[in-house]
Amino acid sequence: MTNTENKRCGYIGIVGRPNVGKSTLMNALLGQKIAITSSKPQTTRHRILGILTEDNAQLIFVDSPGIHLKETTQMNKVMNRTASSVLANVDVLYFVVEGTKWTDDDALVLSKLKQQKSPVILVLNKVDQIADKAKLLPYLQEMQEKYPWADMIPISAEKGDNLDALVKLTAKFLPLGEFHYDQDQVTDKGGRFMAAEFIREKLMRLLGDELPYATSVEIERFTMTPRGINVDAVILVDRDGQKRIIIGKNGEKIKRIGTEARIDLSKALERPINMNLWVKVKKGWSDDIRALRSLGYLDE
Repeated sequence: MTNTENKRCGYIGIVGRPNVGKSTLMNALLGQKIAITSSKPQTTRHRILGILTEDNAQLIFVDSPGIHLKETTQMNKVMNRTASSVLANVDVLYFVVEGTKWTDDDALVLSKLKQQKSPVILVLNKVDQIADKAKLLPYLQEMQEKYPWADMIPISAEKGDNLDALVKLTAKFLPLGEFHYDQDQVTDKGGRFMAAEFIREKLMRLLGDELPYATSVEIERFTMTPRGINVDAVILVDRDGQKRIIIGKNGEKIKRIGTEARIDLSKALERPINMNLWVKVKKGWSDDIRALRSLGYLDE
């Protein structure tokens, strides 16, 4: 029986440099895939809420793009702005770092944290990948001198190690109050948004290093029918050569992207999915404010 007098509810901002495992951490905490992941930096471009309700606590996680020094396009600037806005509007912050690695981008995130008043928990992710565990304790001691952390906790989001402890620790810092969302709700994003993100994830995973950053996805149709959901999506690219690469020989690449995205979306929405993909050249879209606004990057 839940004791309503002792309910705690609040927002936890997940911040850090690109590619430290922020989205993987949120998915692992929720026990299902909400945010897309890949081994490439800057996979996350939007602010995404993940909602975990356990006993007397509702933890509302706010995943964000990685904060980074390099701002080469309007897209980079928008992503940094989105990530920075998360810092100011949460009750608790997770500063996620990768094992015992410390970079200039980590230092940039820390400089922004020093301007905030929310308690910050240092989350050392990927500790399962540290070959010499003896290095962990001195590193923790070194980190302790950088900032007055509310707490520090080593985890592995990939393996699920120490996540229960992280949830229990976090709940203590949340304000008393009623839950903001239904207990069975896990995200604030709808199926249309998830469709675009799952397609983009496959682009990140299946294409070469540079090409995914020149792509975005626009959903042209998302309709529910008694037999399932129909999705028509356009993949935007910068140049004609990129279009050819995404389509692939005899259309094999785009077919694989569609198949894998459809399977993931069907699992997430628990409905059969019919998906059609096209590729369209829109030169300079990632440096065009109007294009970014129409693609939903500036409405947050």
